[in-house]
Amino acid sequence: MGIGPVPAIRGLLKKNKLELKDIDLFDINEAFAPQFLSVSKELGLDNNKTNVNGGAIALGHPLGASGTRITANLVYELRRRNGRYAVGSACIGGGQGIAVLLERV
Repeated sequence: MGIGPVPAIRGLLKKNKLELKDIDLFDINEAFAPQFLSVSKELGLDNNKTNVNGGAIALGHPLGASGTRITANLVYELRRRNGRYAVGSACIGGGQGIAVLLERV
């Protein structure tokens, strides 16, 4: 675990021809606080757009359901804010990361 979400998010944005500034919301599923802080610092994330309702430490880290929690949170928050794009991400054991892009249409 660690900063695996960083290359996952960068790769996701590159594939979709987007930049960090195009994203309205981020939900970074933190395994522990320093992991999230490292990802946020490395990407230069805006605290006003990141884990706006709390992350896994505050809301819980449900075994086998983190992806559902991240996705549901982003869908509802995008709608509430009239945003367009959201990125959800999580670290995976062994230093890997995963990221998903949501678009409100």
